[in-house]
Order: sequence, then structure tokens, then C-alpha cells
Amino acid sequence: MKSTRREFLKQTGVGLAGFSLLNSNAWSANTSAKLVSIPPHLSMLVPAVHGYVDQISAPAGGKLNFHISSTVPYKLSIYRLGHDPDSPAEDELVHQFKMSEPTPQPIHPGSYVQVEKKIGGSLKALTLECWVRPWKLGGWRGLVTQHDYHDNCGFGLFLSSENGVSFYLGNGGGFERANSHSTEKSRIKTKRWQHVVATWDGKEKSIWIDGELAGKWKFAGVVKGGVAPLRLGAYGAKGVADNFFDGDLAMTAVYDRALSPGEIKARFAEKGLIPAKGKDVLGCWSFAEQNGDRVADSTPHKRHGRIINHGTRMIGGPGFEHEVLRFADYTPEKDERRGYGLRLCSDDLYDCRWKPTHEYRIPGAVKSGMYVGRIEYEWEGKPHLYHITFVVRKGGRQKKAPIAVLASSNTWLAYNSTAFAKPQQVVKRVASTKGMANSENNPPAFSFYRRHSGGQGTYQVGFRMPFPGSDPYLLYGGPTSYSHLARAERFAQIWLEKSGYQYDLITDTDLHRDPNILRGYKVLLINGHSEYWSIPAYQGLENFLKNDGNAIVLSGNSLFWRVSYSEDGSVLECRKVDAPGEQMLPQERGESWHSHDAKRGGLLREAGYPGWRLIGLETLGWSGVSNYESFGPYAVEDSAHFLFNFPEKVELQPGEKFGFNEEGVSLANGHEFDIRLSTLAAMQEGASPAGASVPNDPAGKWSLVANGIMPWSKGGSGFDYFFRRIKPKNEQGGEMVYWERAEGGRVFNAGSIGAGWGIYHDKKFQALMRNVLFHFGVQAV
Repeated sequence: MKSTRREFLKQTGVGLAGFSLLNSNAWSANTSAKLVSIPPHLSMLVPAVHGYVDQISAPAGGKLNFHISSTVPYKLSIYRLGHDPDSPAEDELVHQFKMSEPTPQPIHPGSYVQVEKKIGGSLKALTLECWVRPWKLGGWRGLVTQHDYHDNCGFGLFLSSENGVSFYLGNGGGFERANSHSTEKSRIKTKRWQHVVATWDGKEKSIWIDGELAGKWKFAGVVKGGVAPLRLGAYGAKGVADNFFDGDLAMTAVYDRALSPGEIKARFAEKGLIPAKGKDVLGCWSFAEQNGDRVADSTPHKRHGRIINHGTRMIGGPGFEHEVLRFADYTPEKDERRGYGLRLCSDDLYDCRWKPTHEYRIPGAVKSGMYVGRIEYEWEGKPHLYHITFVVRKGGRQKKAPIAVLASSNTWLAYNSTAFAKPQQVVKRVASTKGMANSENNPPAFSFYRRHSGGQGTYQVGFRMPFPGSDPYLLYGGPTSYSHLARAERFAQIWLEKSGYQYDLITDTDLHRDPNILRGYKVLLINGHSEYWSIPAYQGLENFLKNDGNAIVLSGNSLFWRVSYSEDGSVLECRKVDAPGEQMLPQERGESWHSHDAKRGGLLREAGYPGWRLIGLETLGWSGVSNYESFGPYAVEDSAHFLFNFPEKVELQPGEKFGFNEEGVSLANGHEFDIRLSTLAAMQEGASPAGASVPNDPAGKWSLVANGIMPWSKGGSGFDYFFRRIKPKNEQGGEMVYWERAEGGRVFNAGSIGAGWGIYHDKKFQALMRNVLFHFGVQAV
């Protein structure tokens, strides 16, 4: 029974690594979607207007394609965002398209495996085998099928509507109810692996669950595979893939004979770690590839499969203990019992595959900045706007500005919980972590903060989808007019422009794709809610600082989660665990290794790339966002610091508060905020976990310029370095620090998402920022 991982991978034909390690820079500068067809698939048409752009960032002089689905007439125009974060009135019209007629384009959610080479001819005997771990039960779901209800029904192993297992054998023609046999109800349980086998010896059918007989019936009919496709994790209806399995599949096989009871018990004991062998095996799929859409068949029949709608890899198989200790030294490829599994979701969708409706050539001389494709349309007799946000970065012939401003585009996507949100007439819509109201026919709605409809954690999201979470007028918190996504970044951008500072806007995707993009800039301004970072982006910032670059951080909860990109840049992966917003439980921590690169995911610092090493601060927690009292200002700590005195004298005294608007309201310190490691350590309420400790502040020359005030009595949540809840004894909020790094470079970190809002409103904060920019070698023109 023993089979080493190395031997297993040889047997499956996948290769010794199990991964095709991806080069994050292999994708071209233009990652626009090539329309890849899929087999006939259950479709869904979402009413109203929805759209996306093929690239979230494009250079001046480049080309963009808009992909829009609309059930009503509409007009698309291109605008560069103006100087009013609350109204489109000042946005600059750049291009206007003609009125467009309705262009409805359906979506096709649901993942499964399509095997092109079906099983043909008459069958004298048959065994269907698979390991399953359902996440959601109810309704008929396909496991291993060559079955299109109700005209082309060959054979199939199913989950029944009563949570049992059903086995169908037919002649490839019309459905015959007498040919379908099921176990008693409620034999299958959610969230645990079960070995399911169906056999037919030409005379008798049987179903086995976990090595035990669950039912047997006489059957001596004619059995043919017929013309229906061979599918894993679905079956067809009326010629299209449908009835998708919400759960995990492992070690699936088809045999042209009936396995004996002893063989079934032996296969159960092997826990899916050994591929099926022998000339009677018609196909065996171990799911050992770990990335990509190919599913190899280990038999000579070469019945290789293709995953439709991505699925989720790197989840382990039936023999795997998912509860990996948090700080343990664990490597998946060294775990001989880990095995392989594929997670499928009935709402999986990462690429709408919509045809382009509008092509836009960006003028070569336009300014870098944040732009939108603005769609005007009427819905239910009222005018509506829909925004498709994108960034225009510096063109190849344009001179670099002194400042690069980083748009937190990964975070925009991470919070995109309702890609197909219901139309709202108001410009300033409100979203929570769960998104907005979903469209009435319940299209896919998942994000790094919202699980799949079947309960599976969200480990990846797609770029080729509608992106309403990036709307530059979107609010978060309603009554406070607070934002933490694209709108939060607008405040600093507007202030820079109105103050005469030149900047180039880039996205997280740009920095990931080209970590050297920061060369030649004097300052990188990290803006808004810069929470999700890839390793190449991290290394790009690290090298920039080591080469005496300067970073201004107007962000909170910064450099927190690790992400990776698929090889073509169309899918963003994040395996969230051990902090709020987690998409897996601690006992599932073994799933936190990424399929894109096989590296540890979760918190960036626990993946070996701590944010504090580069920007000095780590997350303390967050305030509420539903009322102004949950936010606070900054209080001066060191009024003698040169940043308060040169070249401008900032009229602030020790302990004086700043970061207010004209009405005396402050959103400057909130909604999420960061502090030094030494401050976190001092606030810790108990011993550190076994094998772990709070690191020291990184080396260099430190100054605490100001201290954020957080009124904890008004709500919010504080955490120690290990993300255990604490009850702060004072009003400690985010810290504003100046740090000359021992490894090179200087950092000014305001430690709060709301910092940009404070700069936009508070003239004293503005003077402080002018001093910071001056000392970093940048002046207004």
C-alpha cells in the first residue's frame, strides 16, 4: 500500500514536482482575455448593465477593450476623474461612444471536469469510483457521469436529492427510471471525505460507501456510454453541463469490470494515495497537477480532462490531516499522506468570457491617473450610472514624474463581493464586506470576504468579471461617507494635483508584473487600503528602498495578506487564515499553500514577507464605520521634529490634535490602523504562542511623529501580533512615524486608511505632507 509522493507522481504522469512553477513575469503587458470557448454549459442572463475592462491598467497610447452586457440601451463615455470625490460633475470627458443597443451576454457559472474522450461501445461490466467531500447537499449532483438527462443517458454515479448515492445504467438513450437505484437517504455527510464506489457485474448493481455495502439490486440490461460527454463533478441536462457538485473530488476511476468487495475495501484503506492500475482501468484521475486546467489520466487511454471554470487546487486528499500547526515547519511536497483533491463550486466563475463591445485607444499624451468608463442608462424609468474603473499609467515616451502612487487594485478586487450587484440610482452607493444587494436571479456572489454559495471558502477571484467594488464613488459605512477602496485613494490624488505635485499612477498588478517599475521615482506613495501584496511586488518595494528610495504610506492594514496571480494574470489567489476575514478555519490551515506557486499563503508576515520589515508598522485593528465617533484624529508627539518645522512651520503644539475637516469631524485615524511592533508587544495581554514571539522593531532611526487616537469605547476591535483579541487600556490608534531604515531608504507611515481623507481636509496636515515631500526630494511645480 505504501506509495511515496515521488512514485505517485511518476504513476500519474504529472511530473515529479506536481507543480508547473509559474513565472509571474511571463505574462505579456497586455493580459486581455482571449475568448476561450467552453463546452455547452448552463447559462444565466443577469438583467440591467454590467461590464469590465480587459486590463485594470494600461499605458497612455495603449488600447483597452470594454466587455459589457446590457439588457437596455446605454451610452459609454471615458472620463478622467476630477477634483470632487463626491460628484462626477468635475470629471473630465475624454471620449464618448455612440448610443449602444442592448447587448445581453450570459454567464456560465459552475466548475467541473470535462473529459473529451468518452467511453464508447457496449459495456459488459463497470465500476465507478471516487472520493467525495460534499460542502453542500440537496438536489441531484453528478459525480462520475456520461449522462445527459433525459435523452442521452449512459451511466452515472450521483448524489441524490435525499443525500444518498444513486447509480444509473442505461443504453445511452432516453432516461429509464427503473435503471436508477439509490441508497437510503442521508448516507452522505458534508465536510468529510467518503469513498463511493458503484459496481455492475452484468447481473447485479451495488453501491459501496467507505468500504461497506450500501445497497444492491438486480440489473441485466444493455449498457452503453452513448454520446453524452464524460464529466466529473456534473451531469448534463438538455445537452448542456448542469447539476454541478459542490464539494471536493479525489482519486476518481472508471473500470470495465466490477471490483470485488475485497478490492473495494483495499481501495478505501489506501485513502486515495494510489492510482488505479491494470488493463481494465478505462480512466484514472488523481488531480495531482495542483495548478492549471489540465487533469491527467494516468492510464494508457489518455482520457485527459479539462477543468471548466477553474476549480480550486491544493486542498489535499482523504489521507491528509488539514490541521497543520500554525508555526510548524510544514512543506506540502514532503507530506507523503497529503494526496490531492479538486474543489468544485456550483457558482465558480472567474471569467465571464464576454465578447468585447467597445475598443478604446488611449491618447498618447493623456495624464496618468484614475479613469472610468461611465455607462449611462435607464432602469425602471430612472437614470442610472455604472462605472468601470481603470488606471492609465505613464506611456512609454512620457517622462517619469517624481512620485509613483500605488493604487490598491488587489484590495478593490478582494472586496468585490457582488460582481453582479442590483442597479442603484444613487451615485454614492454603499457596500459592506458582503457587497451590495445581489441581482434577483442570484448570480455568483463571492469574494475574499464572502464564501461561495455552497459554503466553500473563497481562495481566488477573477479579473475578467464586473468590478463594482472599484467604483470611485462607492461608500463603506453609509452615514459617515467613509470609503476604503478606490474612493479612499482619491483624496490624496486630488490633493497632489491641486497642490501642483506631479505623479504617475500604477496598480498592484503593474508592480507585481514589473517589480522594477519603481526605478527612477523619488517617492512611492502607498495609498488607501493597501492590504493584499504579492511576493514580486514586495520584492519590488524592498529593492526600491534598498536603493535609497522613499516611501510615504497613507494606508492602514498595509501589506497584510499574501496574494499570487495565475500565469496569465487573470486570477488572484489568497488563502486567508488566522485573522478576521479568514476563508478557512484553523483546522483547515493545511490548505493555505497556493496553487499558483506552491508557497505558503495567509498572512504575508507568516509567509516569510513581513510588511513591517519594509514599512515599519503592523496592524493593530479597526474601528467601526457607521458613526463619526468611531474615528479619531492624530495628536502631535514631537512638535520639534524637522517635519513639523522645515521648510514650513506647521503651527501645531505638543499634544495638539489634527486631521479634521471644516466641521471639526475627523476620519483621519480609522477605519484600520497600524502601529510599531514594540507598541504591539506592550499591548499584548498574555504569553506568545509556543514557538513564536513578537519581533523587535526593525533597525534604523525612528521618530514617533504623532499618535492616532482611537476611541475604543465607541466600538472597534484590537488584536495583538498573533491576532488574538485584546482590550486596549488607552485610546491607542495608528502611529505616524518617520523611519530611516538601516537597510536603506526612508519611510513616512501615517498608519491609517483615513490618512488621505485627513490630508484632503486639514491644512495643517497638508503642510506636514509638503515638508515630507520636500525632504524626500519632491517639490510642487
